[in-house]
This record gives sequence, structure tokens and C-alpha cells, in this order.
Amino acid sequence: MNVGRRSAAVLTLASVASLMMFVWPLLVRVESQSTQHGTDAPFVFIGILPILIIVVLAELSEGGMDSKALAMLGVLSAVNAALRPLGTGTAGIELVFFLLVLSGRVFGPGFGYVLGCTSMFASALLTAGVGPWLPAQMMCSAWIGMGAGLLPRRVRGKAEIAMLAGYGIVVAYLFGFLMNLWFWPFITNADGHISYVPGAPVLENLHRFVVYTLLTTTAGWDTGRAITNAVAILVLGPAVLTTLRRASRKASFASVR
Repeated sequence: MNVGRRSAAVLTLASVASLMMFVWPLLVRVESQSTQHGTDAPFVFIGILPILIIVVLAELSEGGMDSKALAMLGVLSAVNAALRPLGTGTAGIELVFFLLVLSGRVFGPGFGYVLGCTSMFASALLTAGVGPWLPAQMMCSAWIGMGAGLLPRRVRGKAEIAMLAGYGIVVAYLFGFLMNLWFWPFITNADGHISYVPGAPVLENLHRFVVYTLLTTTAGWDTGRAITNAVAILVLGPAVLTTLRRASRKASFASVR
């Protein structure tokens, strides 16, 4: 599906605004390093809700979604919410992302964006995982679903599965990178070489952050997540893609890919 102008504009503005949630400590001086987003998270969450509504309305108005697509959105959100506790994040094993990638691939970027948010929200309610980290998780997952919908459309067969598996590996590391960036400036008692320095140049703090990420999560949690995504897509991807595309054809979704 080609993204309509209205949907593209909404997704672009929403993504730019959401990105600021992660990078603003690199651009301004953060005086306090003790809150870890505990006070601003509710306001960010409140800001996400109208964004989701606008994305859905834009998709509805341009034919990217209809009532059947919304029903499928609810089903897939529930399935993702049920899958997430199976891995519980142990050693980076998280099963929620592979279905998000495959769904975004089939139903398009707008659908994938909303599914990423609703999946994380539903799973947080199911696992009592509601906290200040939830808005950041929702936005990262939204980008994963949206990105899957923007991948080249003409690729099919084994090449498509390989492409999606590679995408699953890349986004696994990006998810860890962004989630680390979300809380890293607010860590206290960190080593001076890897901790945030208020007011330091952007490149200096970014270098410190990259070193911190490589030393803490890249080789462990992020790699475990990448392996899980790749294996799940390689093993289950062909069958799941066939099932989703069959369901979309029977429902006559305009966004089938």
C-alpha cells in the first residue's frame, strides 16, 4: 500500500515529536538526574493518545483502514499482549516483536504504527508492566511496526523472509539503543566515562552513551532480542505471512501487501 499524503504527514510529525522524547537531554542541560522520567511520563502518555487517534482517522479517511482492519488490530494486539509474557524479557527473549514486524509488513505502516502502541499498552496491562517506561516502549514499538510497512514491496518468497529477519535484527538493537537513551541521562552514580554530563557537547555525550550501551546491553539483552526476532521470523514467518495475507484478502483490506 502506498502511504497517503495525510497519513504520511501525520506519521512524520508524530515520529519527529516522539523522537524528541528520547534526545532532548542531549540538546539541553538536565540539572536533575534523579527523576528518571517519573514526572513527565504521564504527560507523554497523554500526548500519545491523540496521536494514535489522528493516525487511525487519517488511515480511515484514505482507505488504509476500515472497520475490519480495526477488528484485526484488536485481535493482533491481544495476541501480542499474550505472547509477551512467554519470554518475559529474560536474556532478551521477547516474542512480541516478530508478529509486529510481520503485521506491519502485510497491513502497512499506519497499521503497524498503531499496532506497536496498542500491543505494548495491552501487554503492560496484562503483565502489570505499567510504569514511566511505557510511553517510550510504545513509541519504539510503533516505529518498528511502521518501518516494517515501509520495506520494499516487491520482495517476495525467501528473499522477503531474509529481509524481514534482517530487519528484525536491526530493530532489536535500535529498540535497546533508544530505551537506554530514554533513561541513561538520569542514571546516578555511573562511571564518569560512560555517564551523562549536563551541558556537554552533543557528540561528547553521544559518545559516552554509545560506550555505555555497548558495555551494558548490546552483547546481552539486545543480542538475545535480535536472535529471537530472527529465529521466529525465519521459522514462523512464511506461515504467519500466508495466514495474515489470506485474512486480509478475505476481509478485502485495502492495505494488503
